[in-house]
Amino acid sequence: MTKRVIREECNCFALRQAARFVTQLYERHLSQADVTAAQFTILSRLAGHPDATAAELSDDLVMERTTLLRALKPLQRDGLVLSASAEHDTRTLVYRLSAAGLRRYDKAHALWLAAQAEFERHVKRDRAKALRAELFSLTQAAS
Repeated sequence: MTKRVIREECNCFALRQAARFVTQLYERHLSQADVTAAQFTILSRLAGHPDATAAELSDDLVMERTTLLRALKPLQRDGLVLSASAEHDTRTLVYRLSAAGLRRYDKAHALWLAAQAEFERHVKRDRAKALRAELFSLTQAAS
């Protein structure tokens, strides 16, 4: 007979449960800018580093490329993200924010700050900072 998994011992369950809680908190705020948490991470990345390829975005955001491309479609459809051929290889696309995308990012960023503050009220600022460091360390070690 195999031992049953106890949810309190399951790292995956705990992380997924926490991820759902955090995502719901941020999406409650970000929905006022008509973006999801996943879309906000893309807008944020492109606001700071325009002309990124799908491979660069995928690696940086730790997203499967197909998931990234699905998330980009509505942003492109709404005119928030533009694509163009890369200078070094016309077969490769690079992505950047449009003027409307930058305005949407600015609006979403203000809402993200409110979500960030709410999260840090729940978790406390120092604990949130330590948690971020630990989670980033985990994903860096795995890559």
